[in-house]
Amino acid sequence: MSDPAELASTIADETSEVLIGMDTVVEQLTISLLTRGHVLLEGVPGVAKTTLANAFARASGLTFNRIQMTPDILPADITGASIYRERTGEFEIRKGPIFDNVVVADEINRATPKTQSALLEAMAENHVSIEGETLALPQPFLVIATQNPIELEGTFELPEAQRDRFQQKITVDLPDEDTERTMLKRFGGSPATGPDTVEQAVSPAEIVAAREAVTEINVEEAVHDYILALVAATRDHADTAHGASPRGSLALLRTAKARAAIQDRDYVLNDDVKELVKPVLRHRLVLTTDAGLSDVTPADVITDILSSVVPPEGQVTDHPF
Repeated sequence: MSDPAELASTIADETSEVLIGMDTVVEQLTISLLTRGHVLLEGVPGVAKTTLANAFARASGLTFNRIQMTPDILPADITGASIYRERTGEFEIRKGPIFDNVVVADEINRATPKTQSALLEAMAENHVSIEGETLALPQPFLVIATQNPIELEGTFELPEAQRDRFQQKITVDLPDEDTERTMLKRFGGSPATGPDTVEQAVSPAEIVAAREAVTEINVEEAVHDYILALVAATRDHADTAHGASPRGSLALLRTAKARAAIQDRDYVLNDDVKELVKPVLRHRLVLTTDAGLSDVTPADVITDILSSVVPPEGQVTDHPF
């Protein structure tokens, strides 16, 4: 199954019994998986952030591990350590939980900056060093770091440079009444229904093949122009002290290509870019002090930019050929 559209549909179908009303979030996770990105997942307690990651990993045929981030957790608790075995008289490498395909760093802002940096370095380098020995991380590799936006006491906010390492910031909102009613009916009599009931639907080899297919998606120059115009607008906006970096531009291009592939197209539309601007760029913006005092949010800035930036002449809204 090297077809990204078929792979995404298969994962969505397998997780839909457990993840109700999360079709868009599952698609966004699939996009990051297909483009070697990592995700910052934000939502209040009880919206199934960890269940989402676990079910997604199971459907994708990937190993899963969860790290509960706390102030006393050390970098070695994540990456691993060299342990002396008295029986053999030798040191032995004990790999940490980072050596799984899908790793959830639960409440990442509760870990100290030193521990956050160890995790983010592993994300960037795709390997860790333990006592001078470099060990490659498994592929595919996806870090999903969660944040709770309402309990900030005793937390360590991710610095701007660290947030920029996440490809997307995905928000998990409270469900609407109809979705929550469906949850009550489906899970009210079956409390055991959870990610453990999700079956493997695709294999890691199929994910790797689908990744290669994404790289072949065609991108017209007009789409490049639109991405550059949007990113430039984040830097020039009156409410931003710092806009998106070139890393943000590349992330927007790569995710747009993956979305096109998932939509069963071999070319990118401006609409693909529009759909991904908020999750890809909102965590990269640093607002001015005045904007913060006026309760302006990065999402507000991006909404304003989308309404003011007109796609360049020759915009791609349909098949470019």
